[in-house]
Amino acid sequence: MLNRRHIRIKVLQAFYAFSQSNNDDLRKGMNEFNLSINKTYDLYIYLIQIFIPLKRCANIKIEESKRSFLEKEDISFSKSFVDNQVIHQIESSKVLEKVVNDSKISWVGDVENDLVKKLFKAIYNSESYQEILLAENKSFENQKLSIIKLFKEEICNYDLLHHFFDEKSIYWQDDLDHVSSMIIKTLKSIKEDEDLVLMSLWKDDEKDFALNLLSKAITNKTENDQVLQTYSKNWESERLAKMDSLLMNLAVTEAKEFSSIPLKVTLNEYIEISKFYSTPKSNGFINGVLDKIFLDFKKEGKLKKVGRGLIN
Repeated sequence: MLNRRHIRIKVLQAFYAFSQSNNDDLRKGMNEFNLSINKTYDLYIYLIQIFIPLKRCANIKIEESKRSFLEKEDISFSKSFVDNQVIHQIESSKVLEKVVNDSKISWVGDVENDLVKKLFKAIYNSESYQEILLAENKSFENQKLSIIKLFKEEICNYDLLHHFFDEKSIYWQDDLDHVSSMIIKTLKSIKEDEDLVLMSLWKDDEKDFALNLLSKAITNKTENDQVLQTYSKNWESERLAKMDSLLMNLAVTEAKEFSSIPLKVTLNEYIEISKFYSTPKSNGFINGVLDKIFLDFKKEGKLKKVGRGLIN
C-alpha cells in the first residue's frame, strides 16, 4: 500500500502536470491523479505475475537438458523452481486471475516474451536461483524465503525490466521501488494452501488525504503563490524554480488544511522530497522559506492544529 511519502510524491506529480497544462479545470487535475494511482496498481499486478512466465522458461530449460545427454544428476534437471509451492499458489490464484482478466494485464506479447527470456537467462546462474535448485529443505517457508530472496536480489534489480516499465508508462518511473516492496510484503503474506491476498493501495483514510491535499493545493495555488513570492523576495528570483514553488505550495496547503499532521512532519517531508525532485540546493532554500512562513502563520493564528505539540 502507499505510504505518506509516496502519496505526497504522487500528489506532487499530479500537481506538476496540472500546473503545466494551462487548464484551470480541477476535475481534470483530479482525474490525472486517479489515473496515476491506477497505473501504480497495474505495475503491482504486472510484477506479482512475473514468476509465472519465469516458470515456463524453467520448464523449457529442463526439457532442453533432457535432449542434451546430460547426466540425470545434473542441476539442470532440478524441478525445485517449477515445483515451488509459492509460485504454484500465485499461478493458481483465483483472486489474481480475476484481476488479470479484468485489467488485461499480462506478460503476453513478443516484447514481453523476449524480456522474460532475457531475465530468466540473467537469473539462472545467480546465487539465489542456484540455491533454489540445490535446496534440500523443501518446507513451504523455505520455498517462500528463497523466492523472496530471488525477487529482492535479482528480479527487481534487473536493468532491462526497469527499462521495460519506463517505456510502458511514464507513471512508473518513480513507482518501481515502492511497488517492489509491496510485492515482497505480498510474498511474505502467502500461506500454505490458501489463496493469494493482494494488497490494497490505500490504508484507512489515506485516499481522502491524497485527494484533499491535491484539490486544496490546486484551489489555493494563486493565494499560496502570493505568499511564496512575499517570503522569497530576498532570494535571487531564479531560485524560485518551478518544482520548488510546487513543493512549497503543497507544504503550505498541508500545514494549513490538515490539523492532525505535526508541522515538523510536513516541513521535513517536503524537504526530503526536494532532495530527489528539485535542484541540489533546493532543500536549504525550501527549509529557509517555509520556516519563515510557518513562524509567521503561528503568530497570526493561521495554523489550526489539533493535538499536543503538533504546531511546534
